[in-house]
Amino acid sequence: MSRYAVEVKTFRVLKWVTIAFFLFITVFPFYYMLMLSFTPISELLRNPWRIWPDLSTLTVDTYASVLRSRDEGGQGFAGFMRNSALVALVTVFITLLVSILGAYAVARLTFTGRRQVNALFLAVYLFPAIVLAIPLVILFSKIGLYQSLAGLMLVYVAQTVPVSIYMLRNYFETIPDSLEEAAALDGASRGQTLTKVVLPLAMPSIMSTALYVFMIAWNEFLFALLFLAAKPGLWTVSLGLSQLSNGIEVPKTILMAGSVLLTVPIIVLYGIAERALTEGLTAGADKG
Repeated sequence: MSRYAVEVKTFRVLKWVTIAFFLFITVFPFYYMLMLSFTPISELLRNPWRIWPDLSTLTVDTYASVLRSRDEGGQGFAGFMRNSALVALVTVFITLLVSILGAYAVARLTFTGRRQVNALFLAVYLFPAIVLAIPLVILFSKIGLYQSLAGLMLVYVAQTVPVSIYMLRNYFETIPDSLEEAAALDGASRGQTLTKVVLPLAMPSIMSTALYVFMIAWNEFLFALLFLAAKPGLWTVSLGLSQLSNGIEVPKTILMAGSVLLTVPIIVLYGIAERALTEGLTAGADKG
């Protein structure tokens, strides 16, 4: 057997070994967390190292306890998830509305300071979030938005708009100018060109940006803690999970159920967005 054939077979084996390794370290923690969330605490204490669940002992009582309101003896995660969904969806909507207009202006329009504006978008990320936290708390306290979901949404929008504009601008610049020129010759206004030509072609980038913004707003913890710690009724799911993990009397199965509820929406949304990304790419090819 030649040296080339040996190398090809070796790398072929190593490729699948590497894939299997990374798949294992990625999937197994989530699998173990999911299994524990359906395991009664008595079974977990009896056999804490069990990897394969006993199907006869599986229960959904842990999820019922996590989702039940605190007034009914639960952990209140249904309310936390509702708050997180509201904050994340509103943040995505406002961020995309501002970012699409801003990115298109920077990519297509000519104005004084255009290059400096591009640099300032990313310069925001030179400052750690903890540096901005105290000034934001003081500012929002003075304007009456402290300890409110509206204030938290504004913080998330301010955090995500710069990088969203940067992401969308790069994609807008890849769309040929000739398409917009052809639309202008057909009598389309700038707004019609943006909505009927540019946005359909940029849908893959818009979907990926929306997913990025949603993940930040859904998972963010620092500002949620600073803004909402004193109001448990407004807690987001990440803040609720943090407080749940600090409870000494809270069973680990309950904690795992809360972790699953924090993780699953992102996985589901990514699955939906992946299909939309593929459809957007195909639609863009047809229109081009």
